[in-house]
Amino acid sequence: MNKRFWLFGAGFVLLISCSKDIVGNFAGFQKPAHFPEPTYAIENNPVTEAGFELGRKIFYEPRLSRDNSISCGSCHIQSSAFTQHGHDVSHGIEDRLGKRNSPPIMNLAWSPTFMWDGGVFDLDLQPIAPITAHEEMDESVANVLQKLKAHPDYPKLFKKAFGSEEITTAKMMKALSQFMILCVSANAKYDRVKQGKETFTADEQAGYTIFQQKCSNCHAEPLFTDFSFRNNGIAIGTNNDEGRYLVTLNPADKYKFKVPSLRNLSYTAPYMHDGRFYTLDAVIDHYRSRVQNTPNLDPSLQPGRGIAISDDEKTKLIAFLKTLDDKDFITNRLLSEQ
Repeated sequence: MNKRFWLFGAGFVLLISCSKDIVGNFAGFQKPAHFPEPTYAIENNPVTEAGFELGRKIFYEPRLSRDNSISCGSCHIQSSAFTQHGHDVSHGIEDRLGKRNSPPIMNLAWSPTFMWDGGVFDLDLQPIAPITAHEEMDESVANVLQKLKAHPDYPKLFKKAFGSEEITTAKMMKALSQFMILCVSANAKYDRVKQGKETFTADEQAGYTIFQQKCSNCHAEPLFTDFSFRNNGIAIGTNNDEGRYLVTLNPADKYKFKVPSLRNLSYTAPYMHDGRFYTLDAVIDHYRSRVQNTPNLDPSLQPGRGIAISDDEKTKLIAFLKTLDDKDFITNRLLSEQ
């Protein structure tokens, strides 16, 4: 899918991320203890084993695209924390290029909006955008449903998940949501430190202090985003992407994009909505000295100066940011194509 952000009865529920092999019987969705309550209304789509497995199969199903060549997993690769590593913008069918970087799929149960511009407010509707986008899957939902109905496996899988062989848009979206909501990344070193299981090194602790002083206003713990939309002063790209303005038509929203999570940065390069930066060094250097005086620049940034971070502080800040990498999340076999 694209650089757009886009997942629940009861009995068997999987909590993913704390171990490769966590499978347990729970009454419902189990949030990490140090996380806030989810934004997604999980009670309206409780996760079941059959629903999760159906959603996972659909997530990796190339029949979602017009020429049956790409799946959601083509642009959201697990080993890259469900991003499309190495591509500045997403690649769709026939190698068509999108305009934005594929965002990671993680901790979406806590997100109030989806896509870089926040153009989708309901997670259950999000997959429609990449399925129908010309530069992505270029297919219609009606055609996708016909393909699934004609497949020998899907009618019985839908019956197992929802009690009927009937395949509908709503059921397909809910199954995808059940897979997505369990893409929880909450077992990085940072999380284990918060749980009292580990301690930071001296450099990591110093970096954490720097982060709290200079970065946490936008990248709020423990999700490391405040879900706001901001203009961070990167130069306007060649496609003149106006960001959230395309959704709200409010001139004050021009060139504003969703603040991304800082979790799993070691796996999700390149960075920014258009994938222009390939290293964390480049990202921090931007904030140190390369902030552009673009329209609606966030008031916390100053053109040319940005945020005062010394070379030593940058080294320690990166050391801390690496404690947000969750290796279990990117290797969890339950999230992999089966």
